[in-house]
Amino acid sequence: MNFEELGRLVERLPFASIDHLRPATQGHQEVIFCQGKTPEQVVGIAERLEAAGGSFLATRADPPHRALLATRFPRAEVNDLGRVVYLPADPEPAPTGRGTILIVTAGTSDLPVAEEAAVTARAFRNPVARLTDVGVAGIHRILIQTEALRSAAVIIVVAGMEGALPSVVGGLVAVPVIAVPTSVGYGVSFGGVAALLAMLNSCVAGITVVNIDNGFGAAAAASRINHA
Repeated sequence: MNFEELGRLVERLPFASIDHLRPATQGHQEVIFCQGKTPEQVVGIAERLEAAGGSFLATRADPPHRALLATRFPRAEVNDLGRVVYLPADPEPAPTGRGTILIVTAGTSDLPVAEEAAVTARAFRNPVARLTDVGVAGIHRILIQTEALRSAAVIIVVAGMEGALPSVVGGLVAVPVIAVPTSVGYGVSFGGVAALLAMLNSCVAGITVVNIDNGFGAAAAASRINHA
């Protein structure tokens, strides 16, 4: 493919260049990161993605973004907790991932990041399951879930505070574990840095760590593993 052909796959708006080659290069549509964009800009991008592929995913959507998207696309699914808006294709295609992506949260306060990951994983055509509020403060809560853990193809573990849960989960399973530190915690958690460093320093082999609060990045990585 030459540069002229590539250029035809980039749709230029006054405020964005929409990459319609993304499904071929990365296996999914371009995703709208709403932070820093006006609601009108987000809707403008969503309209072009919907026209090209019948669907879109918008992340980090603030209330004005979510409200305008819901008005323009009545069929869109708005997840206020995860700050995401997903318009599935109609009909929504069946998942193509080889197994289930299990999303595990240490505490209820970690749910916003976990929901961003869950909706993203679904949008990228993976079966998704959730295991909520099973942190190490009551470690028996995760120890009684070994069957659910071991039935997953990939596990995303979302935790703030001291970030210990991914190490516990990683020691119980043979599947890939992706750890997501969250900015949940008291002062010395340093906005998630404590959890991030704990996860990076885990003695459990095979744990991969993404950036603080990056549920989207964890789901994107998990989806690639699940489609490999």
